[in-house]
Amino acid sequence: MKKFIISLSILLIGSTFCMYAQSNKQNKVTTTETYRPVYHFTPDSMWMNDPNGLVYYKGVYHLFYQYYPHATVWGPMHWGHATSHDLVHWKHLPIALYPDSLGYIFSGSAVVDYNNTSGLGTKNNPPLVAIFAYDNPVLANSGSNKFQYIGMAYSLDNGKTWTKYAKNPIVHNPGVRDFRDSKVIWDTQIHQWIMTIAAGDEVQFYASSNLLHWTFQSGFGKSIGAHGGVWECPDLFPLKVNGGKQTKWVLLVSINPGGPNGGSATQYFVGNFNGHQFTPSDTQTRWIDYGKDDYAGVTWSDIPVKDGRRIFLGWMSNWQYGTQVPTVKWRSAMTFPRTLSLVKDNGSYVLESRPIREIAKLHAKSVTIKPLQITGMKNITTSVPFALSPMEMNITFHVGTKTENRFGIQLSNDMNEKLIVGYDAVKKQLFVDRRKSGIVSFSPDFPAIVTAPCVLKNHQLKLHILIDAASIEVFAQNRTTVLTDIFFPTKPYNQLSLFVKNSTISVNHFQMWQLQ
Repeated sequence: MKKFIISLSILLIGSTFCMYAQSNKQNKVTTTETYRPVYHFTPDSMWMNDPNGLVYYKGVYHLFYQYYPHATVWGPMHWGHATSHDLVHWKHLPIALYPDSLGYIFSGSAVVDYNNTSGLGTKNNPPLVAIFAYDNPVLANSGSNKFQYIGMAYSLDNGKTWTKYAKNPIVHNPGVRDFRDSKVIWDTQIHQWIMTIAAGDEVQFYASSNLLHWTFQSGFGKSIGAHGGVWECPDLFPLKVNGGKQTKWVLLVSINPGGPNGGSATQYFVGNFNGHQFTPSDTQTRWIDYGKDDYAGVTWSDIPVKDGRRIFLGWMSNWQYGTQVPTVKWRSAMTFPRTLSLVKDNGSYVLESRPIREIAKLHAKSVTIKPLQITGMKNITTSVPFALSPMEMNITFHVGTKTENRFGIQLSNDMNEKLIVGYDAVKKQLFVDRRKSGIVSFSPDFPAIVTAPCVLKNHQLKLHILIDAASIEVFAQNRTTVLTDIFFPTKPYNQLSLFVKNSTISVNHFQMWQLQ
């Protein structure tokens, strides 16, 4: 949760609630709005950032999110709420959690207390439990370091309405200025609840048998990982290695600033967790997404065992310019949901991210382009029988034995605006160049070439690309390297070209799908 502190008193919070109904009615979702995505989640109106409380229950995926219903910039935080049966089509619901006398409602998580360990429901009607951070602006303005602490709410009607726990807070701040973004899981091996909290530039682990009373276990991160900014939005979960019998634990930690391309980003660690302490397998800093626009991502709780997936969602923006992007009625979108897998590659454990399989529900027209040779710039727009956005693309470049300088894909329009996805063979980098992508002047941090280290395998570069009205998500090299970036052309891109500099290159596979 971004740590902007607004100089407003708690007394003023309540006065804003009455304005919500009117402002909400005036801002309806419409895909004709400029830059409104077709298949990425956006709020119906106003401001959104971190995904919160991702939980699955009775056939429904719940998405809560940081929400300010009265402006398109960050303000006193609420939890917005939406639900889906397939992670693709979403229904907007009323606000789930409002600020109260303890503070604004910052980021957190939700779980199903199936065994009613909390006693807040029954075994026949287990409670949905949301555990979140409070941010108290009165304490913050007084100079106290203890203005953030952990609270709880619960629902007995499948998430429709929520009751704040009468004895909040459930975890008190030990004296850390940035103490927030609690993520809770049930540890099936130790049979206890584990809470991971971002505390300054490390995380802290707490344990509980009933979700109500928590005991500190250990800290992690003081001497490992990136430390260019505050740590936020942690997530701890087990994953099978290569889908086999071995299990490792993955710890996601967002950081702002300090990302590999500036501003916000999410690093991850792989190791072992014994119910009390996390021990990393190595000390290398890894990023779940090198793009500038994937932040605060966490995973869904309580996905059925028969499904078995670990599904991830991130906020598709960056705190360098998130409040300045040129949308009018709403600000910010989420990444498309991704399935995370853990693989062992050259002796190291790395995450694979791939768009969830439900994207096939959006497939409309498709086209497969025959293998071709590229020299210089080749426009292939006439081979695509549909608009270039929204679209999904799979393409494989074969490099051969000679080291080509740069090659890739260019999207452009009649205004000479262009977005380039390419590979630099000299620097061994995948890149997205959005310097001339359209409207870029709203922030000096926006026009950039965004890069990720990427080593070719078998002389090939395999790209899986998702394109929407104002975003691109690039998954490379079996989806272990990811770049997510937003863009704002003044007119939609209507030209698709392939290019190579200083050589000739082969395209062995090229398939595209129109999405609707």
